[in-house]
Amino acid sequence: MGKNLIQQARGKGGPTYRSPSFRFAGKISFKPLSIDNTTVQGKIIDLIKCPGHSSPLAEIKYQDGSKALMPAPEGIAVGDEVSAGPDAQIDSGNVRAIKDIPEGTLINNIESRPGDGGTFCRAGGTFAKVIERRNNGVLVMLPSKKTRLFLNECRAAVGILAGGGRTEKPFLKAGTKMHLKRAKNKLYPRVSGTSQNAVDHPFGGSRSSKKGIPTTTPRNAPPGRKVGLLRARFTGRGGKGKK
Repeated sequence: MGKNLIQQARGKGGPTYRSPSFRFAGKISFKPLSIDNTTVQGKIIDLIKCPGHSSPLAEIKYQDGSKALMPAPEGIAVGDEVSAGPDAQIDSGNVRAIKDIPEGTLINNIESRPGDGGTFCRAGGTFAKVIERRNNGVLVMLPSKKTRLFLNECRAAVGILAGGGRTEKPFLKAGTKMHLKRAKNKLYPRVSGTSQNAVDHPFGGSRSSKKGIPTTTPRNAPPGRKVGLLRARFTGRGGKGKK
């Protein structure tokens, strides 16, 4: 009898796929929105290395007594002053709504919805760029070079995240990579579907190296067939092909 696919086994919540959240420093988030929407000054009290994040985290204490945990940008240190609000300066670590950030500014930790604390551009060494303002939002170029329109009230932090160049260092040993993946709740090693047995994967089997099964999965396929290119809109080189 075959095994469950990775997509199926992950939903059971076993130890292989359970996030070790007890090791994490906390949830990344901006300072909660104030009622009067005034600018609040804060101070960086600690820089933390968290196994769940590729960039160091900055613990910030604001004048009103609230605290926030944010990805640390380059060039900041413990004891530096930061601010959050509409009158904050365009300096590393300060937080403003993207409608108040000038075009061409490099930003990070962008909110998908106003008040969610930031979901985009949080990996170490990455940054996004404000392209232009529009009537219905602000156009931002993400690290993938794709552009996305954000609501005017979404907040973002100014600067490039620390931890750049981490991907240039070789792992040298499989064990080193295993420990990194385990700390971040990532499955390792991952075996390709064509290398597995026929009972373990739809692409498995040893009759040939190229299987006669389409790698593009239909939208309405059953769970055991959800492998390969899931609901791909385009296939082939250069993004050209059938829809």
